[in-house]
Amino acid sequence: MTTPSTGPVEQAITARLTDALDPTHLEVINESGLHRGHAGDDGSGESHFRVVVESAAFSGLNRVARQRLVNGALAELLRDHVHALAMKTLAPGEPR
Repeated sequence: MTTPSTGPVEQAITARLTDALDPTHLEVINESGLHRGHAGDDGSGESHFRVVVESAAFSGLNRVARQRLVNGALAELLRDHVHALAMKTLAPGEPR
């Protein structure tokens, strides 16, 4: 899920979501380059992310409850490092 080119924030997002949600599918996409010079760009290259998470933990939950689980797992990172996080949360069997 991580490659040598991933930075420490991206690696932490992957680790925390893996630990908290035991995903069957996880994509962490760094979109910081699309926001260079915009509000929230701190110059680190790790300020804007998109995640796609499929987890049994989401079964039976609505979109808001699913997002709360993701936000809870990433709370410290969202507070201290990540300016923007877009997410797609799926239960197993839901179409990507």
